[in-house]
Amino acid sequence: MARRVFPSDRLALAERYAELLATDGVVRGLIGPREAPRLWDRHLLNCAVLGEWLPADAVVADIGSGAGLPGLVLAISRPDLALTLVEPLLRRTTFLAEVVEGLGLDNVEVVRGRADALHGKRRFDVVTSRAVAPLGRLLEWSMPLVDAHGALVAMKGSSVVTEIDEARPVLRRLGCAEPEVRELGVGLLEQTTGAVRVSWADPATVSWPLSSDAGAGSSGRRRKSSSGRRSRPKGRG
Repeated sequence: MARRVFPSDRLALAERYAELLATDGVVRGLIGPREAPRLWDRHLLNCAVLGEWLPADAVVADIGSGAGLPGLVLAISRPDLALTLVEPLLRRTTFLAEVVEGLGLDNVEVVRGRADALHGKRRFDVVTSRAVAPLGRLLEWSMPLVDAHGALVAMKGSSVVTEIDEARPVLRRLGCAEPEVRELGVGLLEQTTGAVRVSWADPATVSWPLSSDAGAGSSGRRRKSSSGRRSRPKGRG
């Protein structure tokens, strides 16, 4: 099944990453011991199909990257993407940097810090995440990083509809469009991957810096700004 998801010339990298997760990842507490035998089905493959919803040559931030899921998987399966892995814990960023160096992933940058530390400093075409927070909080952390024509694309489980309903006040306050929900990996995986995509309701009115608690005002409109443009990673972190 992995051959149907990963490009043939990238499969060896995915296999090496899986090996690192099953060994160093377990020893260093990044992956539970019970997860090691099911890394492909539960982690690598379902993260890889998130790439179905990412545009070509996109500049992507993966927040709360942890052991690199989905960020490193996307960097392996989609070499056209420029990935910035954002993770606050030192032991995780150390592992991520070691994997990036060991696999020679020159399309990845590792940043130690919280997502909100990048607010007003960086913007991306796509901001991804997996099992980081309920959608409401995720929007507040992610949307200030999303470029005017970009989107949040997060992996979500069966509770996604409930999360969307609970996040309605945040969606309105930030000026987001109606979330889209999609099943990814259909026809490829036995268990598909659920994901939600959130873009801006009116890209022409978004301005930066946009803080997570910034209201849209009575009109819900913001002036467009030309500052703080997104950029590709400067190099391996």
